[in-house]
Amino acid sequence: MKTSRRYNINNLEELHAKVCDLKEEQELKKDLLLQNTKTYFKQFTVGGLIKRYATPSALFKVDDKLNLSGSIMSMVLPFLMNSTLFRGSGFLTKTLVGLASNKVGKTLDAEHLSAIFNSVKSIFKNKKKTEVKPQYMDYGIPPDSETY
Repeated sequence: MKTSRRYNINNLEELHAKVCDLKEEQELKKDLLLQNTKTYFKQFTVGGLIKRYATPSALFKVDDKLNLSGSIMSMVLPFLMNSTLFRGSGFLTKTLVGLASNKVGKTLDAEHLSAIFNSVKSIFKNKKKTEVKPQYMDYGIPPDSETY
């Protein structure tokens, strides 16, 4: 849909001035459009989606309604247990492990998963080990005793 603009231009100088004004307006609109487009596409990058939807508060809200994490864990946990820990086990053992881990997976929610993730993360977190050497070693013998 094309809109026509009516300008009150009387001579050639006013025409050139209006053309310059329209070119500047075009550049400003182009820059604004590019900036808005970049902002729009940044929302849908993998990092943007993770920042937006994978926060613990967002997971808790979704999890309260659907128990999404419990449903996923009830499917994934039996597979992981049977393919890693009980790889060489028989059919009966794998079936029992699958049923048990299915029940455990259904009870897990986002709070439990975030607590497990934080505990695993704290294991791998770099800890600076600083040894403090005591200045005086106390062996239980008072310094003013006769055996000292």
